[in-house]
Amino acid sequence: MEDPQRSLRSLPPGGRISGLGRPGATEVTDYAFRIVNVFAETPLAGNPLAVFEDARGLDDATMQALALQFNLSETTFVLPSDVATRRVRIFTPAFEMPFAGHPTLGTAHVVRAVAHAGDRVTLEMRAGNIPVSADGDVWTLTANPPRHRQPATPRAALASMLGLAPDELAADGEPLWIDTGSEQLIVPLASFDAVRRAQPSAAAMLANATNGERALAYVFARDGDRVLARFFFLKYGAVVEDPGTGSACANLGGWLLVTGAPLPQRLAIDQGEAVGRPCRLGLAVGTDRSIRVSGRVIEIGRGAIALDRQARG
Repeated sequence: MEDPQRSLRSLPPGGRISGLGRPGATEVTDYAFRIVNVFAETPLAGNPLAVFEDARGLDDATMQALALQFNLSETTFVLPSDVATRRVRIFTPAFEMPFAGHPTLGTAHVVRAVAHAGDRVTLEMRAGNIPVSADGDVWTLTANPPRHRQPATPRAALASMLGLAPDELAADGEPLWIDTGSEQLIVPLASFDAVRRAQPSAAAMLANATNGERALAYVFARDGDRVLARFFFLKYGAVVEDPGTGSACANLGGWLLVTGAPLPQRLAIDQGEAVGRPCRLGLAVGTDRSIRVSGRVIEIGRGAIALDRQARG
């Protein structure tokens, strides 16, 4: 079998052009992708991500269709950039995102390999240019400074939305909308047990945890330097849980800044336990008020998608 990676490296942007010169043949391009697991301590853990190495020639609709085809939390598409190492577009199966943490780290890992970019890259995203650095296969991103606002929903209603009693929300922490690149509702809970028992209602999330575009909530509890977290969002009207959410981890850093936590902070965050995909995220908030999110990236597979001109729009 022909090695698609060898062909894609040696031929024009987008990959191999094949099927030409035969009667009735159509122009077909192979688009190389890699599958990586992010925030993974073992190969089949973490949050999976598909990364298309060179997305030139793909239109918006095709990127969205490919993200739905893979049906992972996100799929990314790498493009040239005039202001960064590469430009990156991030798609869930349903919509494009301005920023997300695990796609940033996973894409940086792939960009280092295909662009021979070294251990420091900058990725141009809709949310801005995100610097990312590596120590081996552990990647760290620096998030934007936080913006925040108060939720309109009372604490009791937020607790009910999560299937919890009001006293299971942390007494010393207020729920806040935080945005370090992707706005999310951050809800501190009183115990790890409360985090594990959270069972949000889709209808209640639509009523109480929407920013006008998406309904979503990140719940966490802290014990010393260890955090247990879960991230819920709606997909086609149903509550879905994300295994490892770097953007929410960054927003937790923003929450610590906004609520006046002593600095510096260095936390180990466990997520994904409830969905069988354990993730370990690192969060560091510096005395300079910087927010850094880190996690290990493990590549587990490569391939190529063949698309003819009609399929590419």
